[in-house]
Amino acid sequence: MQKHRGFPGRLPGTDFQFTIRRANKDGVATALTERVRYADRRPPDKRADAAFMQALWDQFADQPFERGNLDAGRLSWLFGREVIPAEDPFDPKSYDALLQIDVNVARVSFPEIEGM
Repeated sequence: MQKHRGFPGRLPGTDFQFTIRRANKDGVATALTERVRYADRRPPDKRADAAFMQALWDQFADQPFERGNLDAGRLSWLFGREVIPAEDPFDPKSYDALLQIDVNVARVSFPEIEGM
């Protein structure tokens, strides 16, 4: 499992996790799924999504990146919209799966992200 050095482990001052410490014992990652973000989500949840997207942009920009130790739960809130598979076929249960930011969608969803 690729560990992304320099990537924040969580949103400061909260328990919103961005990375995991170790791989599952069986070597199979938690599957990435598309989660629906409803308009009435709590403000802390929205801040966590924006902070995670900012961290992804700062670390990878528009280049493909390995899923590695990025938290499946947090990724799933962006998966299928702002973060898309960068390979075909895509294995949602692989730590080695390649992902990429869909810059056009991310700009619309997160206009506050700097440098995007």
